[in-house]
Amino acid sequence: MEPEYVGIDLHRRRSVIVRMSPDGERLSTEKIDNDPRALAAAIAPAGPNPKVVVEATYGWYWAADVLEECGAELHLAHPLGMKGITSHRRVKNDVKDAVLLADLLRLGSLPEAYIAPRGLRELRELVRYRAKLVNLRSGLKSQVHAVMAKEGVLPTRSDMFGLGGQAQLDEMQLGDCYRIRIDSLRDLIDSFTDEVEALEDLIHDVLKDHAGYRAVQAIDGVGRTFAAIFVAEIGDVTRFPGPAQLCSWAGLTPRHYESDTTVHRGSVTKQGSPLLRWAAIEATAKGRGGPKLRADFHRIAQRRGVAKAHVAIARKLLTLVYYGLRDGEIRCLAETG
Repeated sequence: MEPEYVGIDLHRRRSVIVRMSPDGERLSTEKIDNDPRALAAAIAPAGPNPKVVVEATYGWYWAADVLEECGAELHLAHPLGMKGITSHRRVKNDVKDAVLLADLLRLGSLPEAYIAPRGLRELRELVRYRAKLVNLRSGLKSQVHAVMAKEGVLPTRSDMFGLGGQAQLDEMQLGDCYRIRIDSLRDLIDSFTDEVEALEDLIHDVLKDHAGYRAVQAIDGVGRTFAAIFVAEIGDVTRFPGPAQLCSWAGLTPRHYESDTTVHRGSVTKQGSPLLRWAAIEATAKGRGGPKLRADFHRIAQRRGVAKAHVAIARKLLTLVYYGLRDGEIRCLAETG
């Protein structure tokens, strides 16, 4: 007996579940309040190992875990792919969305997204949370500079939060309200720094035996933080046939428009993980990824401009990352080391 197909239109509080036969006959439609037990009970009539599709919407992790525990063959619909399919519809509701998901899966036309395993999702949570804390801390530091500007105080150091800069902050003569705000901001910055450092140590402990994590740190400009981002955001690198596909997934390749005899290349797509894309570009910002990539950067910058050179070198760096994660070593660096 062929397995049934199940489409789930998942929302934050409620979901619609449609069961469908392999021939496309709708067998049942059920609305549930989101709860693991309710979801498991709604899936049970589909029998063993049903083929289930959920769109990658807000908070889908819990549903994926429940469905996998129920023995379902889980598929994740890609939101961007679904947007292209549903944009022309005149009528849209939750039931029709669930039916569409089940039909697309049944017909083999579902635009699918990668389902990271639970362990990888937990690692991503730590890595992304660290990045979020660093961004929030940067905002607090910007506020310190803004308060100094209101009092006409110029920074004497490029880093006002190193030892020399901290000394200037201690000695500044400010009005009471400005001093209160500066002191409060400095306390918050110290608290965020403690949290960031604790997360960095935890992430390193999780990844210290990961061969790819160690291998990519051989690249100039890639330390523990960037290596952790590459491991967490890329996941199983063997799902990509080669580095070109990885770069495309990361949003670092240009858009391609082709019709008849007309071919046009646009800007990079900027799809995929923003954190991965940022790390690939930031890792080459200072050292340009080492002598070879540095020479390539200057050559491309002279011909195409600095902005395009940054993206091109980021693609070259991701190529090295691909082989480091796949093989546990980067042979071209080992040979020149």
